[in-house]
This record gives sequence, C-alpha cells and structure tokens, in this order.
Amino acid sequence: MTKPFVLLSNDDGYLSSGLLALRDALAEFADVWVMAPDRNWSAASRTRVFHKPLRVSAVKLADGHTIHITNGSPSDCVSLSLLGLAPQRPDLVVAGINAGANIGRDVTYSGTVAAAMEGAQAGLPAVAVSQDLGPDGSDEHPPDFGIAAKVAAQVVRLVQGDRPLAPGTFLNVNVPACTPEGIRITRLGTRTYKDELVQGKDPKGREYYWMAGEMLTEAPADAEGTDVEAVLSGYVSITPLQLDLTAYRLMDTLEAWRQKIKLGSR
Repeated sequence: MTKPFVLLSNDDGYLSSGLLALRDALAEFADVWVMAPDRNWSAASRTRVFHKPLRVSAVKLADGHTIHITNGSPSDCVSLSLLGLAPQRPDLVVAGINAGANIGRDVTYSGTVAAAMEGAQAGLPAVAVSQDLGPDGSDEHPPDFGIAAKVAAQVVRLVQGDRPLAPGTFLNVNVPACTPEGIRITRLGTRTYKDELVQGKDPKGREYYWMAGEMLTEAPADAEGTDVEAVLSGYVSITPLQLDLTAYRLMDTLEAWRQKIKLGSR
C-alpha cells in the first residue's frame, strides 16, 4: 500500500520541538515533507510575503533528517510547496504542533491554523495541531509533545483513510497541558485571553505600548460545548472549521437593505 504524502509546516519555526515530534509520529505511516519558517511567526494569521523575494534552503537537523525552510510565513510555506517546491502534490497538509493552544475566536490570529487553511484553500484535507502550555508554561519551556503527536497522528490517519472532510473544511486539534481526560468534538469558543495594555517609556523617554494578556484558567459561563471549555477541562478538542465566513442568516436582511440603497442620482 502506498504511503500518503504529507506536507508538514508550523508557525513556531523549524527548530520547534513540536514540529519534530509531529514529524516523527507521522513518519510511522506517511512520507513527510517539511517546509517550515526559518523563525517564529506566531500570530501571523494568513500573512503572505509579496514585497520581497522568498528564499528556500535545505537544512539537516541534529537527528539527520533534511527539511526545507524559508523566510516566508506559514501560509507561504504551504503555498511554496504546492506551487512546485514539494516533490509531489501532498495528500494532506498538517500544521503544528504549536507551543500554546489555538482555541476560540483567537484562531484567526494563528499562523498554525493559517497553514492548515492554506491547504484547505487548495482543496486538500488539512489538520492544525496545538498543545496548551498551561498556566506555568512558556514558549521557552514547552511541554512534552508526545501525547499531542500521537493524537494528531491518529486524527491524520482517520482523515486520510476515511476522507470525511468536505472541500473548504479542516480540523483544529488542541491538546491540554495535562494528561487528557478524553476527547471532545467542539465548536469555537469566544474569549481566550484577558487582554491588558502595558504602557511605559524606553531609555530615551519615548512612550511605548505592549499588548499583553493571560489565557483564561476557567471557561466562561457560555463556553459549554466549546474548544475553550474542553481544553481548560483537560480534554482534547477537535473542532471542524471552514473557510466560508459568510453569515448566511443576514442575507435576507441585507437583500431588503439593498432595495433601499440608491446609486448615484437615481
């Protein structure tokens, strides 16, 4: 049986231990081709680099595997690969494992989710994978990605084998910081962070602003059935997402408005 050909990327950069853990787990049943950013692109969303040339290099990691890196964004990584840099068209696009959860409406900021979206945009099945760091975690001291990698590999095998994803859809998988209690199929939650604006002055007396915030430790009252509740309760969250952002319930209202809008002098 021919192995599936998987394109793997991330937004934390090619030296991320989450990327390597996921590659190793996928390599047990798939041919994995990695195109990753040469630096951290967290919160890049679907940023694309059009104003300067993109460079691509092959690098060999400490474990001897050769991967490809670029100065572009996570979305650029997927696009470059699909436009011909990958040796063949992938069967599936996987992004992660991100150091930190990508849940709630904050998924629109995520470079990890954006990489999966780029795959879905191209008509390919796609999965984004993230690991919550917990209240004491940090990007500098990431958690053990072993469980997240195993869960992600199983999800990818099911997606590849059963082909359940309709065009324009993809999966967002989030693993809690603790040993998971189980798995929940979820919808997107709302708020994930308590936002804070920090103001100060640099050594030259110029004002600066730093937008910061801590992730919620308890799910909001309206979070039942959401990815936020699942992850904060110690469960793996699997959320189906789609590219179509149209608010269909407003279509009839806007159609009534359209008839009242006048163009020019008419």
